[in-house]
Amino acid sequence: MTLSPVREPGADDTGGNGVRRLTAALYGYAFLDDFVLLYPVYALLFSDTGLSIWQVSSLFALWSITGILLEVPSGAWADAVSRRLLLWLGPLLTAAGFALWVIVPSYWAFALGFVLWGVRGALGSGALEALVYDELDRMGAADRYARVIGRAQAVGMVAVMAAMGLAGPVLDLGGYPAVGAASVLVCVLTSVVATRFPEHREALAHGDDRASTLATLRAGLVEARANRSIRGALLLVPAVGAVWGALDEYTPLLVRDTGVAQQTIAYLLLVIWVGPAVGSLLTGVGERLSATGLALVLAGSAFALGAGSLMGTPAGIGLVAVAFGGFQLVNVLADARLQNRIEGARRATLTSVASMGTELASVGVFAAYALVGASHGHGITFAVFAVPYLVTALVLARGAAGHARRGGDQAATGDPDRA
Repeated sequence: MTLSPVREPGADDTGGNGVRRLTAALYGYAFLDDFVLLYPVYALLFSDTGLSIWQVSSLFALWSITGILLEVPSGAWADAVSRRLLLWLGPLLTAAGFALWVIVPSYWAFALGFVLWGVRGALGSGALEALVYDELDRMGAADRYARVIGRAQAVGMVAVMAAMGLAGPVLDLGGYPAVGAASVLVCVLTSVVATRFPEHREALAHGDDRASTLATLRAGLVEARANRSIRGALLLVPAVGAVWGALDEYTPLLVRDTGVAQQTIAYLLLVIWVGPAVGSLLTGVGERLSATGLALVLAGSAFALGAGSLMGTPAGIGLVAVAFGGFQLVNVLADARLQNRIEGARRATLTSVASMGTELASVGVFAAYALVGASHGHGITFAVFAVPYLVTALVLARGAAGHARRGGDQAATGDPDRA
């Protein structure tokens, strides 16, 4: 097996020009990747096709299982070959799935589309973060990672809100075929933009791709087991991201329970999305937070979630948006901490391990929500899920206190290696 560097025109760009080129591609990719008009209406498509609740639930389960099974192997593949390759290939798979949905709408077409969508998610997860971090690191700008990723995620959320606003009019004008055609086009454009990502790293030129991928996977898992700081960062990412990410799927039900008019629900959902968008934009300020500071943000957001969901009013929905904003802020910072602890050669692998943890935890949240929600309202159920964040905040605070004590012992003994 021979490794050779990936090179391209402009490969020597460094400094400000290189960062601008990278961020321009990233922000364009983030916007197009979420500007999919099918997202707000695909549940309606399933219902109008005649699918039962059981069939719709099985599609969501198939989607999640596909992502979980492929998450870590795809991350190892991204480390073994080209991350940019996976980033432009994935949207084309989604485009094919969306085309199937509107051309031959049926349960099996939807199932195949969700499998392709799950593969696409696994290909991009880990690869994107690893590419961005390593490119910034190459240009001496790794300290900008949290801000850059935070802004990219904010751009994606703006795209989601724009898609929510446009999906209805397009559906009225051309039905599901028009919405599907627009979604396929956006996926293709996403793939085109992905080819503009700079990538300067050693990738496979020829040889056994499978052997390289397996070796990378083993090395990444060994690194995670051996490095305590990496293990902690790997656990923090799903601990923060899984719960609110899963709760977001139920926000329409929470909003409806406030008693507002049907046409007002969409506006309150947009309010909720503003929260994470603002949280993403605050990552530059949040980088200065210590572990204790992160714990305080999590605890405050947990209280906002509990209080807002129990109020059962539009004002309470505003508090839920604040909570989601805090969770998103800590989520981005947790990812940045993980990236800072990983060696570049196995970055996508370990990032995918964290993503898989998030997916697994999300499945647990879905199951727990169904259990609690069967006998309680959505407001109470949302409030219950504030508790895991309080626990995570407590663990962070105790860890920070323990680290401070070890630092004090180190200073007292004069032994730099004690900590």
